[in-house]
Amino acid sequence: MKKVLVGLVLLLALAFGGYQLVAVLSYGGTTYYTKVTTGGERISPQDDKGRHYTDYRYHLTGYDEKGHSRMLDFNANKARPLKQGAYLKLVYNTKKGVTRWEAVDSVDVPQRALSRIN
Repeated sequence: MKKVLVGLVLLLALAFGGYQLVAVLSYGGTTYYTKVTTGGERISPQDDKGRHYTDYRYHLTGYDEKGHSRMLDFNANKARPLKQGAYLKLVYNTKKGVTRWEAVDSVDVPQRALSRIN
């Protein structure tokens, strides 16, 4: 009975580790910082049920912690545009593009990236 329990725990640990690896490879990536300088492009996509909704698409230059730049394209997934002048932290995956973003304070932006943004 003890061997079965140990085997089950090991199997669960292995499955959880595999799940975490897939999450990092699929949604992890390089962190970039940018400042919202435009109102974004208003788009009206359609969901699976045919309903239209409002979204905003952005094309902004982001900078990593070393100051290297990359053009980032992403949707805000909001019904209103992002606040002008807001700083964003974005995660860029080479296969999927920007996988997530969040608003941050300017003090949270690395100095090299901040000097390139401003």
